[in-house]
Amino acid sequence: MSDIFAARSQMAMSLAFHIMFAVVGIGMPLLMVIAEWQWLKTKDHVYLILAKRWAKGTAIMFAVGAVSGTVLSFELGLLWPKFMEFAGPIVGMPFSMEGFAFFLEAIFLGIYLYGWERVRPWAHWFAGVMVMICGTLSGVFVVTANAWMNTPVGFRMVGGKVVSIDPVAAMWNPAAFSQTLHMTLAAFVAIGFAVAAIHAWMLLKDPTNPFHRRALVIALWVGGVTAFLQPISGDISAKHVAKYQPVKLAAMEGQWETVKGAGLRIGGWPDEKTETTSWALELPYMLSILAFSDPHAEVKGLKAFPKKDRPPVAVVHFAFQIMVGLGFWMMFVALLAAFLAWRRKKIPDDPWFLKLLIWSGPAGILAIQAGWTVTEVGRQPWIVQGIMRTKDAVTPMPGLMVPFLTFSALYFVLGIVVVALLKRQVFNSPSFSEDELTEKAEVPAASAHGG
Repeated sequence: MSDIFAARSQMAMSLAFHIMFAVVGIGMPLLMVIAEWQWLKTKDHVYLILAKRWAKGTAIMFAVGAVSGTVLSFELGLLWPKFMEFAGPIVGMPFSMEGFAFFLEAIFLGIYLYGWERVRPWAHWFAGVMVMICGTLSGVFVVTANAWMNTPVGFRMVGGKVVSIDPVAAMWNPAAFSQTLHMTLAAFVAIGFAVAAIHAWMLLKDPTNPFHRRALVIALWVGGVTAFLQPISGDISAKHVAKYQPVKLAAMEGQWETVKGAGLRIGGWPDEKTETTSWALELPYMLSILAFSDPHAEVKGLKAFPKKDRPPVAVVHFAFQIMVGLGFWMMFVALLAAFLAWRRKKIPDDPWFLKLLIWSGPAGILAIQAGWTVTEVGRQPWIVQGIMRTKDAVTPMPGLMVPFLTFSALYFVLGIVVVALLKRQVFNSPSFSEDELTEKAEVPAASAHGG
């Protein structure tokens, strides 16, 4: 295994593992504060149980995410020292801000977990809102650093050295808005569908349990609404990529020729040897419309770029197709849920629909993994677009197979621990009945909030 392949494989594995916890840090607190909001408004005790259970889940994922995030920081220095030497002074600001947001999130999460009987109800709810805001900001700051790698600004190169650094301009680079918006919405979609799938599975086993019914409603609302907002951010991202990274757009679409009025491909198999994409369903003019809002706009093809500057076309194209396909699938499921709820005036609980939700549960996480594959592999062979190639940034240290296997084992163990903890602490069914919940709801607010 070459050094560059080992380094990239290890980084890809670490990012794929860590991103699941980052997504939970963004999406799960929203479910948590919605549940407590409902408790404060209705005094329905099941919402209090939901808020507490989901808070435990947030804490578990936060703790493990801190471990995997620390590993990532270590790997940046170990595997990519030349990149850090070049980029560190430029993108140090968003990483510092991410650390600040992380510590604030930890403080407010502590208040939320241990403040049920110690602070006033609305102050406690506000602590949960701050957990959500800080978790979201933490993700935003990290994504702005990645966006800078796609559109590097905020510095000048003089004699091969970085000068005139503007960290604010670097952080709010041209790709920052589109990437942070797309990723934040993706996190809410992914968590909404994942949590809905878990509670749908529990409802299949315990159909009358009000805990899982209310949880399913909240999760479906969050996942469904954001699933319909996501194509808007996707359109913004596509237009940005068309302007700043045309070779990435060409790889995403398997577009080899430079043409005006380019069609949008659905499916297809790109062949880098013949420089063709076969078996695709093509929608005339749609790529030009989506990329430039003009049906006759010119779209550059892969042949317009030297082969040494092209990304792995098949990987980027298939990852993009998977991301878009899963996104539209989740929109369909959300629309179906809304239609059934409107017709029946209640949350749909048919076994077939619950099974559909269960199978759709991983879709959001898989779409995020595919989307990051498009973002990172689509930038290759550059680690910093147009400035530093990936092969020039990797560590020359041999024997990278050892840390690769070590961290793989670590992530495997952590994954098992997380699943076991979540199953035991968060998603198991409460033992009381609907009648008992009704009785608990009649407890005075101050007493019940403390319980």
